[in-house]
Amino acid sequence: MGAVYLIRHGQASFGAENYDQLSETGYIQARVLGEALKARQTKVDTVIMGTLARHQQTAETCLKALGTDIAPTRIPGFNEFDHVELIVRHTPRYASHAAWMEDLAAAPDPHRAIQDMFGQAVTRWLAGKHDHEYAESWPAFQQRCIRALDSLIQDLGPSKTALVFTSGGPVTAICKHLLHIPDEHAFRLNWTLANCGITKVVYSDRGHHLSTLNEHAHFEGPHRDLVTYR
Repeated sequence: MGAVYLIRHGQASFGAENYDQLSETGYIQARVLGEALKARQTKVDTVIMGTLARHQQTAETCLKALGTDIAPTRIPGFNEFDHVELIVRHTPRYASHAAWMEDLAAAPDPHRAIQDMFGQAVTRWLAGKHDHEYAESWPAFQQRCIRALDSLIQDLGPSKTALVFTSGGPVTAICKHLLHIPDEHAFRLNWTLANCGITKVVYSDRGHHLSTLNEHAHFEGPHRDLVTYR
């Protein structure tokens, strides 16, 4: 039986003009993850990552701590959806980053305001009534992520292990597909995915199945302050 470890990237720069960069915490999370995988003596045959900067930064930091020199292969199918587009389609004035920051600064609880606003933007995307407005609709995004996983497993062959550095969206889409979760409930799962958490998919000639979801025990005990979700 083979295994694909879907790894959500480390904490990025949510709220910054350029989200696609790991924060200082994100780099530490990636290093601790690599150390944990090394301690487990995790077998690694292939390393895959999306094409985003946060995927590459997480992969490089993790692999250095793991002590492997396997060169990652970039697969765009594991990229995140465009969260900025979702936000702007929901609230057009947020095409101006300054307008978004101004509203957040005025909110009593900025973190809650971000979560509420982004949740509403995602709900609009999922609803299916505005698919023509998005460069990539929710159904198209799901299909892209599932195809990426299916293609990877086919290329791996039997009894191989791959690390895939990706984002919460692809992990959500794949788990939603494997667990047959309704669209309207999919992002209840997404909100709980920890940065540098591991979701394991096992596969054989009988198909592929979810083995573990959002495992992040490597951030328990002395590393408990490293648990983040953005």
